[in-house]
Amino acid sequence: MDSNYTAISKSSFVDLQIHDDIQNPLPQRKTHIKLLPLDDVERFADPKIGNGQSFEEEDDDDDDFDIDDYPLVSKTKTSKGSGVHGAVFNLTTSIIGAGIMALPATMKVLGLVLGFVLIILMGILSEISVELLVRFSVLCKASSYGDVVRYALGKPSKVLSEICIIVNNAGVLVVYLIIIGDVMSGSLHHVGVLDQWLGNGFWDHRKVVILVVVVVFLAPLCALDKIDSLSLTSAASVALAVVFVVVCFVVALVKLIEGKIEAPRMTPDFGSKRAILDLLVVIPIMTNAYVCHFNVQPIYNELEGRTPQKMNRVGRITTVLCVVVYASTAVSGYLLFGKDTESDVLTNFDKDLGIRFSSALNYIVRIGYVLHLVLVFPVVHFSLRQTVDVLVFEGSAPLSESRKRSLALTAVLLALIFFGSTMIPNIWTAFKFTGATTAVSLGFIFPSLIALRLSQRGERLSIGEKFLSWLMLILAVIVSIVGLIGNIYSLQSSSE
Repeated sequence: MDSNYTAISKSSFVDLQIHDDIQNPLPQRKTHIKLLPLDDVERFADPKIGNGQSFEEEDDDDDDFDIDDYPLVSKTKTSKGSGVHGAVFNLTTSIIGAGIMALPATMKVLGLVLGFVLIILMGILSEISVELLVRFSVLCKASSYGDVVRYALGKPSKVLSEICIIVNNAGVLVVYLIIIGDVMSGSLHHVGVLDQWLGNGFWDHRKVVILVVVVVFLAPLCALDKIDSLSLTSAASVALAVVFVVVCFVVALVKLIEGKIEAPRMTPDFGSKRAILDLLVVIPIMTNAYVCHFNVQPIYNELEGRTPQKMNRVGRITTVLCVVVYASTAVSGYLLFGKDTESDVLTNFDKDLGIRFSSALNYIVRIGYVLHLVLVFPVVHFSLRQTVDVLVFEGSAPLSESRKRSLALTAVLLALIFFGSTMIPNIWTAFKFTGATTAVSLGFIFPSLIALRLSQRGERLSIGEKFLSWLMLILAVIVSIVGLIGNIYSLQSSSE
């Protein structure tokens, strides 16, 4: 028979508005409940239900339903998130930053064979730790790296992880500005791009160049509220990194064919105390190159149709891309400059490369990578700003709902990062300390502890997953201790 009801499409939503009783007047309210689309990919997961189950898989006879147990309340329509490609670009941009510039110097210390093996091994271990982090973030419905740490290890560990994120990201951003300043204005041993173009002038003052870059280029990008807004700039930054890698690889190949490259060292050098100290600090620098874990949760939150499996696919694509880029850059950079390879290989591109169009290629490499760093900067700054806000303004409204607070935090952080870049001498100094402390902690120690702790609470980990978690934890602690000892001894030897 005829019905007065019509079906609602799966992509629709319904507002259930609450009206006050006329006989019992109350202050006017705008309270309403919005039912999310029925085809939302993330089902309403109940912590009581096992992994992989969704709300709609429960027995229909179970009538115990409490609306407070499920995340159904939403103030606005769910906006379209980023696709897999956008997520890959953002995650890749979080990884490929200044760390790529130090990799040729690590090859000089480790030798080609061990250096190449470690680049692949670090990439694989980093991907495993990302997948563990995603798995347990979804389990505890965490909105940030600190949330999943708190769920597994408690509030003190959450605060410690947030401090690690702040120190690591601030250090990385300081390194970006150091590289930009050295490339554009020059340093004690290298000529800057502006000097080659315009000669001596106020533009060859490093502080002035960095200040202009921060105010004119970085501040507008860092003021954006959503990391998804940076997908296009992230794609451009990845493209610029690829240009850098291709140019380095082609130049190295041409010189190799022409016989203009010296035979590289294949194994580490143990012949001197200095070489051994360099060996102790270089592995933490390499671990720093893969740290992106602080941005995994924001990227996952804005992933369209998000599922752990989809985010794992993003992570694996990103890892393969980064391993190829890192290995190509490290090998070709070391082959090009050999024992003269600087801690920041970009500064080596101020001299004749010994092939045709050398001057043009030098400009393409240096200016292209400076633009890459300018586009990477806001992605790392995003997680830095979010973490500082959570730590300092805990309990306040989300940062996305307070434009003034967001802009104020951006201005303060950019000012502090600028002053930091004027005080630290080179990127090697910054990388070897953050690599041995915060980078190892964020990339390997915390994810391993989270997995092992939650496995004690009934979460199932396979024998292989437990083994890998213990392996990462033990290796990370050893690398951290050895790296710190090496850093202390290297500082003492340099001061003598």
